[in-house]
Amino acid sequence: MRRASPSPSPWPRQEVVVVDGGGGGMGSRLRPWREAATVLLTAGGGGSGGGGSRLAAFDYAVLLLRRSPRSAFMPSAHVFPGGVADAADFSPAWLQLLPPPPRCGLGAVKAGGPRPPLFAAERPELGSALPGDVAFRICAIRETFEEAGVLLLVPAEAGGPEAEGGLAGLLPAERLPPAPELAEWRRRVQRQPACFLQLCRHLRCVPNIWALHEWGNWLTPVGRGRRYDTAFYLCCLGQGPPAASHDQMEVTACQWTKPPEVIELVKSQDIWIPPPQFYELCRLCNFPSLHDLHRFGFERAAEGCERWMPVLLVASDGHMQILPGDELYPEDPDFTGERKPALTTNKKIEDVLKEATRLHRIVIRDLNNVAVHINVPAKYKHINPLPLNSKTGNTSDCGSKL
Repeated sequence: MRRASPSPSPWPRQEVVVVDGGGGGMGSRLRPWREAATVLLTAGGGGSGGGGSRLAAFDYAVLLLRRSPRSAFMPSAHVFPGGVADAADFSPAWLQLLPPPPRCGLGAVKAGGPRPPLFAAERPELGSALPGDVAFRICAIRETFEEAGVLLLVPAEAGGPEAEGGLAGLLPAERLPPAPELAEWRRRVQRQPACFLQLCRHLRCVPNIWALHEWGNWLTPVGRGRRYDTAFYLCCLGQGPPAASHDQMEVTACQWTKPPEVIELVKSQDIWIPPPQFYELCRLCNFPSLHDLHRFGFERAAEGCERWMPVLLVASDGHMQILPGDELYPEDPDFTGERKPALTTNKKIEDVLKEATRLHRIVIRDLNNVAVHINVPAKYKHINPLPLNSKTGNTSDCGSKL
């Protein structure tokens, strides 16, 4: 994919694209979404540790941020740290700090592995040779610093291919400026993302792109207001959860929580999380061990990933997000919303589920009653989510049949 022409902002709300391949058959037309990156940031320990042996078995927690209730997109939702890509994330100046292209020291995706348009797109208007899957890692790391104050950097002399493979670490305290100075840097980066590059130069460090492993790619469904094409990464810290602080703007709270505990909080209506985050947290629930999660994420990343755009099916008592592989998923998905934005039926959700033989869908009866129903194998050596129901906390009756 390549953009047809430059624009004052590289990521406007709507843009015209030309598809060279892998673009879902869109052709040249209006693309009403923005590009973004997020990170499933995990660290040893954390969480309450209560709730019985199942919770106690988990030796790590994941970072969740609560969005401001005044936010125009997903107000009050708990989400992973991340945000919209900026031209500064693609700055060619990063090549002066990082190893040389084409992948700046990142492990290669296997030949023939799927590359979402998000990563494969050329962006000549930015004048940068920085690959998309490097720039979006920089975006996720910058946003994690802006939103939560967690700085995923490594000394410049330690970066590169040799940094891959092990659990990630944070900069030692002696490499960081005093807290007031670091807080001022955070405010600068929030106001102007290009200041993140200046911070890295000041600290003689680089973003730890090698600690972020490609996990997935979600595109907001048609008919859901603002839309984002988001790269999901996994990062496992080999230490206790670092202190995280909200930015008092986009984020109003930060918390480290064990993945099953998050599902319990949704069930009790203490929090709500968007469907992609729910799906990915149910994936994490397969791994009580941080080392096992890291090993899986690191090895699986070489397989690549594909873009998922859920297709909405509205039933009489709720709705479903239909995902690729499901028997109801269209062969030619409507990426732009030019056709009918959602499927509809007068039937109840349970009746629709009983009629299906090949399932891959997120069923949503309300914000706190969400379940993943899946009986198709995961592709690209990924893993299916544990079929947990946020309302009951139990495995869904329509769970994996593999």
